[in-house]
Amino acid sequence: DDPAELRRIICALNEIAEKIEILFPVHPRTRQMMQELADIQPAPGLRLTDPVGYLEFLGLQRNALFVITDSGGIQEETTFLGVPCLTVRENTERPVTVSIGSNLLVGRDMERLKKEAAAILAGQAKRGGIPPLWDGKAGERIAGILA
Repeated sequence: DDPAELRRIICALNEIAEKIEILFPVHPRTRQMMQELADIQPAPGLRLTDPVGYLEFLGLQRNALFVITDSGGIQEETTFLGVPCLTVRENTERPVTVSIGSNLLVGRDMERLKKEAAAILAGQAKRGGIPPLWDGKAGERIAGILA
């Protein structure tokens, strides 16, 4: 919700979008803030879209070369999907996505974001693995305990 931070992120995304097309589903509140930042416009390679549904978004993540986010849930989804994730946060409540998964915390350092995106584009992505117990069998294990 910080216009200065949004400006820095859009500038970094614009630079990354010079090398690869970026699809950015924009929350209405973020879109409103972007409209108020009249001095900065999305680059041609930065495609802004309306928000998409959950299943469509999962499909976009599955087919992405990498994902940039500040969302905890997306950190988990990309780890499960094996898609490199650059998280624009200083910490995460989902540390297993960093220690085992495909997530990398880049913090608020936009130079690091651009550097890590370039590394992914050069074939040096952090792949990670799926954490233990993320096998889709939680219900079976719970039922076994309750039985």
